[in-house]
Formats: sequence, structure tokens, C-alpha cells
Amino acid sequence: MKDNIIKNILDFILITIGALLAAIALDTILVPNQILDGGITGISIIISQLSKVPLGILVAILNIPFIYIGYRHLGKQFLIKGIYSMVMFSILLTSFHNIEPIIEDMLLATVFGGLLLGIGVGLVLRFGGCLDGTESVAMVLSRKTSLSTGQVILIFNLFIYGVAGIIFGFDRALYSLLTYFITFKIIDVVSEGLEQAKAAFIITDEAGEIADQIYHRLGRTVTIIEGKGLISGEKAVLYSVITRIEIPEFKQIIKEHNHSTFVTLTDVSEIIGNHIKSSNEDIQKQYY
Repeated sequence: MKDNIIKNILDFILITIGALLAAIALDTILVPNQILDGGITGISIIISQLSKVPLGILVAILNIPFIYIGYRHLGKQFLIKGIYSMVMFSILLTSFHNIEPIIEDMLLATVFGGLLLGIGVGLVLRFGGCLDGTESVAMVLSRKTSLSTGQVILIFNLFIYGVAGIIFGFDRALYSLLTYFITFKIIDVVSEGLEQAKAAFIITDEAGEIADQIYHRLGRTVTIIEGKGLISGEKAVLYSVITRIEIPEFKQIIKEHNHSTFVTLTDVSEIIGNHIKSSNEDIQKQYY
């Protein structure tokens, strides 16, 4: 229990540091040079520039429905850390609003702003938080279409940059697009990517319960393989593929069955084919 409390405290400290770095990148480098971030933050920047409403307030308000969507599909763990990280991010954006820009050269602002933003967002994602509700919506859409999470986010951001090009000039849109790719690569380094796939092998005596929880809380199907331990005897081996942002909720599911479960997570370099989704009745017939 004590170790879990210490881990949660460290998670929130690192989420705070990530939100701080992201807020500094936006308020002191990117926004003063009219370079946009993607997602809800990008929409907030456009509205803020046109209406003079503080960016922090807009980020908080526009992310409210996406927090609810994330909670519905990713669970309570996402809700707590997601709300904390977005509220902290909004407060920090408001706090740094009147600070003078530290970089005025466009190319330097693009590169170093994207670098700092990527480190900040990567830290937040790695420790279970979320600064932009677009990610949760993208995951929901990816489960209902043939598009991946990353493709949904890219399409959404291209639309935002197109609008930014019309309003602020296409040079700003191109700088923003370059910043986005830099940020995304840094996120990939810090948190192994928004969409980095992980293969989960779960050896357990509670196959039905765990598979049901993974399906209902993460929307991921599970393959059950019959196994036999050298010492432990007959076991069920579950195999499922999840994304990096789903790992905190996945770990919470495993923690609830920790006394009878052994898990390994490995990187997946490529996925070919589609998951087959089953109805609730099919799951109950198969597992119970």
C-alpha cells in the first residue's frame, strides 16, 4: 500500500512537470510566434488569438466533453489523472500568459518549442495523464473505423492547420505542421508514442474475469490459449494488443487480480489485420 501511494505521488509530480514544460513551450515560444499546437489546444489557440479569451480558460472548457468520453472508455484512473493534468495545464497556461516570449526567431521557435512541448506531453502521457482530449476521441474512433489512433489525430490536426493557414497565413500553418512532427517524434522518445502498440501476455487462473474487464474497460479483444506451467499446472494464457495510453488502466485491471496473474508486455512493431469484436453474449458463452 505504501509503495503504491509513493508511486502515485511521483506520477502526479512528473505529470505536473510535464504540464509545466508544455505550458512554457506554448506561452513563451509557440503562441507568441503564432505557431499552433494540434488538437483541442490548437483550436483553443485560434479562438484565443481571435477573441483574446485567455488560452488556459479555453483549454479547460473545451476539454470537458473529451474528459467524459475518456472516462467512459478508459476508466476511473484516466478520469483522475486526466482531470488533474488538464486542470494543472490550464492553470499554468494562465500563469505564464503575460510573460515575454523567450524566442522570436521563427525557425528556432519551431524547433525548440516543438522539442519542449514534446518532452512535456510525453511525460504527462507516460505517467497516465492527458493534456488534450483529442487523444481519447481518436482511440474511440479508431475502434469503430479502419483508421489508427495516429491517423485520426493527424487528420484532425491537418484540418486545424488548414484553418490556421487561412486565418494567420500559410507560412504559420507550415511552421505549425513542422512543430507537430517534431513534437510527435519527441513524444515517441519520451513515452514510446501515443500509439505504440504493446503485446500483453497474461498467465492467470481468472481468464474469464480479466478478459471481460479488458474488453469492457479498454475495448480490446483477447485470445485465450491453453497452457501448462512446469510447477503450477494448468493455466490460461491471454493475449491482447493494447496502445501505450491504455497501459495505466490495463495495469489497474491486472492489479485487481494480482494474486493469480503473471504478465509480460512487449513492443509490437507492426499490426496486420483487424481485431474481431464480440458481443457481450458471445463473451459470456465463451468464458463462463
